[in-house]
Amino acid sequence: MPTDGSDQGIPDTMIAAVLAGPGRVDVRPVPTPTPDADEVLVAVDLCGICGSDLHMVLEGWARPGTWQGHEWVGTVAAAGPEVSAWKVGDRVVGGPARGCGECRSCRLGRPSLCEALVAAGSGGGQGAFATYKLSAPDELLALPAGLDPRAAALAEPLAVALHAVHQGGVQPGMRVVVFGAGPIGALALAAMAAMGVDDLVCVEPAPVRRELARSVGAREVVLPEEVEVPSIAEPQRMVAGAADVVLECSGQRAAMEAGLAQLVRAGTLVLVGAGIDPPRFDPNRILLNELVVTGAFNYDAGGFTEALELLASGRLPVEELVEPGAVPLEGLIDAMRDLAAGLVAGKVLVRP
Repeated sequence: MPTDGSDQGIPDTMIAAVLAGPGRVDVRPVPTPTPDADEVLVAVDLCGICGSDLHMVLEGWARPGTWQGHEWVGTVAAAGPEVSAWKVGDRVVGGPARGCGECRSCRLGRPSLCEALVAAGSGGGQGAFATYKLSAPDELLALPAGLDPRAAALAEPLAVALHAVHQGGVQPGMRVVVFGAGPIGALALAAMAAMGVDDLVCVEPAPVRRELARSVGAREVVLPEEVEVPSIAEPQRMVAGAADVVLECSGQRAAMEAGLAQLVRAGTLVLVGAGIDPPRFDPNRILLNELVVTGAFNYDAGGFTEALELLASGRLPVEELVEPGAVPLEGLIDAMRDLAAGLVAGKVLVRP
């Protein structure tokens, strides 16, 4: 195994949380990947559990035999002879998958929409819920000096949250409603508060997440049943306290539909949470009020850099956003079930 000239004693096998079926993983040895001449092998230090991981693992969206995990930090363990950007021992953060650089989306600076990127769950699935992770050199970023790796593990979900904020055109002085205070919703609230947006409302049913929303910047937290939704016979009626922007981060049909009804005229609804139960939007409300409905998928072109800079600035309440400690791979399924049930509020970190 090439290691830029050094024998690092990398084992032939590593431990991974291999998907065995919906809601079942088999934590077992698998072959340690060998980096090609232009690849890097990273020893995974920490990997966060993403909402999409819940779909992939608990609901079985991913293929059996694969393993997930894409919010990670680690240490370079080996590098192919053609790699010059990294050396063994470098502390790194997993970055965005590289686009082709040639399709229309890449040329327009929107690499997350690259036509060459595979659909979620259909790739090789060798993620970071394992002791080692293979990576292309340009899909890594340097861990900023002085930044706690636990905070750096938030880089990927924070980049997602920032992309949603940017898609909504959020600015200080706006009123913003966030549906869902899961990891992305909570990070969006924290990021907007750090930007100086102080009129933030969160809609969240789970008590622990309601408390998290308050602690990271929400001025008001309400239950879903407290949200007013005008009937289809009142397409131009604005609710009290209507918002300039709504970020729908739960992926729930009812939240998407209610979110549209919370907008001022010419307001923007950003769909952030993934779900498979499609909403039924009132077309007259959209038409008569010139509302914008858009999606937020992955990140801006410089999203990871922006996220790491914000994390390094100290302006985010990382201690509120990240759960204490870390779980082993053997505790992955239980942690996922707690997250899915809304029993855990912050980001759960896994230490492979």
